[in-house]
Formats: sequence, structure tokens, C-alpha cells
Amino acid sequence: MTTTASIPPAEGRYVRYQVLGFLCLSAAIAYVQRASLSVPALEIARDLKFPNATTDMGKIQSAWYLAYGLMQLPGGYLADRIGSRRTLAILSVTWSLATFLSAFAFDFYSLLILWALMGAAQAGAFPSAAKALGQLFPEAERARATGLLASGMTVGGALAPLLTAVFLESIAPIASSLHLYRWQLLLATYAIPGFIWTLLFLIVIPETKLPGTLAKKTSHSHIEWSRIVTSQSLALLCAQQFFRAAGMVFFLTWFPTFLQKTRGVSLLSSGLLTTITGAGSAIGSMTGGFFSDWLLKKTGSQRISRQGIAVVGMTTCSLLILTSHFIHNVNGSIALISLGTFCASFGGVSGYTVAIRFGGRKAATVFGSMNMFGNFGAALFPLTAGWLVARTGNWNLILFLFAGIMAIDAVCWAFLNPQGTLSGDENDQPQHS
Repeated sequence: MTTTASIPPAEGRYVRYQVLGFLCLSAAIAYVQRASLSVPALEIARDLKFPNATTDMGKIQSAWYLAYGLMQLPGGYLADRIGSRRTLAILSVTWSLATFLSAFAFDFYSLLILWALMGAAQAGAFPSAAKALGQLFPEAERARATGLLASGMTVGGALAPLLTAVFLESIAPIASSLHLYRWQLLLATYAIPGFIWTLLFLIVIPETKLPGTLAKKTSHSHIEWSRIVTSQSLALLCAQQFFRAAGMVFFLTWFPTFLQKTRGVSLLSSGLLTTITGAGSAIGSMTGGFFSDWLLKKTGSQRISRQGIAVVGMTTCSLLILTSHFIHNVNGSIALISLGTFCASFGGVSGYTVAIRFGGRKAATVFGSMNMFGNFGAALFPLTAGWLVARTGNWNLILFLFAGIMAIDAVCWAFLNPQGTLSGDENDQPQHS
């Protein structure tokens, strides 16, 4: 099997970043697809005649995250068994097909089932990517690699509302001529990039060009459930992801509608403003990774460079979001919210880096476990927010809910300082450039 040690350093670096580029692009495509219901949410509910628009769309979006969360551990296990490359290709085709089929949903239950299937298919993507990065990148470059991957996610999530809003506005005549709802044409179109990515990925990155990411058939291939269930470090890793994902999913689900209801902005403007806050998150992920690696080199301390920036980032985010409520100017409020998302993502990249290091040979399984709980949190937020608004009629309460969640996440990080790896093995990961 090809490993990073068997290729020249310069070529190894080129391969690492070529793979990373594909992973970032895949993440962006996946996030555009998963966020495609956020802008036309109420429009879909109207066209499909849902009895309660906010509650029913909340259920559909929560179903996506529930299915996504439940399949994280199986997805990570699959990547550990057959390798990242094959797992990514299989799943990319599957979730793109599910996105396409969602365009043909005809009622609440059909959309619920199809959208949940799409979430289940996307579940193994990021555990697979984490495994690849952990085995390709040395410790001193791992935070920046995971930060760039996270920025790919957030770029996709940031662009999705604006792209969706512009697309919906521009395709209305075409959809009408085809006797389709415009959101149906949107979903069918959004499925195409995933198919194209898979084809290019398999052509440009054959197995011989993806060193260190093939499954290893050793005696360590089984899952050590006792360690997973009893590990305090893994429990805290899962808890921080639960709360962070629960908070950040606000911007992929209800935030455009929140702006329309509380700030009186148009559908197009809500998409643009959501994209601005997403840009803050994308920049935070990218710069947080580089800063974390720089801090590790300067201090030699995993606790300061990984855990420390996470505590500061989540705490600052919570305070900025609370402050934004009291700013009546839309642009000023969005500026504070964008800065808040920057801080959350700046520190949040530590979750991926710590999971890869702590996972060792089982990086995909550990990452999948962590992400599973993250998506349980993400599944609960849209449902809880929809219920809260339906019960009180007050959309501003969602902002306070978000701030409280991020404060709890900071507390989780304050206690999280994993030592060694989950299985007690030596990392099968490059430690030097």
C-alpha cells in the first residue's frame, strides 16, 4: 500500500493539498445541497399544503439532521473499513440522487422521507474526510487542513442562501413554463454538481494517488465499544459538538426566515444577509486553523492551541449574539452576528483537530461518533425553534436560544483535554512535514 512516507516530500505535499482541495469542494457542494430548503421553506410548505408551515418544515429539517446523526457512526466505520476514497464516491452519488428525487416530493411525508434519506447519505462524508486528513497531514499542519475543510463547509452554507434566493428569482418563468414549482427546479439543479464532483474525483484521484487513506486490514479493525461508551474525553468531545452544531445550524435553517420576520427584509435580502454571516464563519474556520497550528508551534501546548481558542471563541460568540439583539440597525446587527459566527468557527475548528488526534487509527469512527451527537443537536434546534415560535409568536427568542447554547459549549470545552488516543494505539498519522 502506498503511504506518505514512500513518496517524495514535495510530491507528498502536492498530493495532500490536491486531496484537500477536492474535500473542500465536496464539503461546499454538500452544504449548498443541505441548505437548499432554508430560503424557500415557507414557499414549499404552501405549495405542498402543509397544515402548519413552521412546525412541519421544522420537522422536515430536523429529520434530515436526525438521519444524518444516526448514520455518522456507520459512515465512519465504513470509511475505516473500505477507505475514504471509495466511501466518498459512493456517498456523493447517493446523496445527490436523493436531492434530485426530493424535487418530486408531493406531500409532507414524501419530502420528509426523501430529505431524511439525503441526510443519511451525507453522514459518512466528513468522517471519511477526517480520516483522510489525519493520515495525510502531519500534526503541525492538521488544524489548518481541518480549518480549510470547515471553511469549505461554511462557504457552501454561506453561499447557499444567496445562490438559492437568486436562483429562485431567476428561474420562476422557466419553472412556470415547465409546470413546476420553482423550488422543484432548484433541487433538481442542485443535484448535478455532486455527480460531476464524483466523476472528477475518481479520475483525478485514483487509489494510487491517495496515499495513507486506504483501509487497513489489521487486528485493530473492530470497534472497541467499551472504550467508546466509557471514555470521558469522547463524551466531552461529543457534548461540545452537540451544542456547537445545534447553535450553528440556525444559519442553515431558520435564519433567513428569522430576518424576514424580525427585520422586515425581503426574501432576496435575507439570503444576502445570511451569506454575509456565513462568510464570517468561513473566514473564522480558515484563520482559526492557521492560528491554532501557529500557536501549537509557539507554545508546544495542545491545551492552549486547541482547547484554549475554543473556549474563548464560543464565549465571545455568545456575548456578541446577545448584544446584536439590542442593535436596531439591520447592518449593525448583522455585523455583530457575523463577528459572532467568526469567533465560533475560529474556535470550533479545534473539534475536528482534537477528534483526529484522539481517534488515532479509528479517526473516522471517533469523528463519526462526535458528529453523530453534533447532528442530534442540529436535529433538535430547528424543531425546538419552530415549536418556540409557534408557541409564543416571538422570533427573537431564537437568538437568545442560540446565545445560551454557545455559552454551554464553552463550558464543555473548558473541561475537554484528551490525552493519548481512544484505543491506546500509536497514531498511524504523519508527524513531520
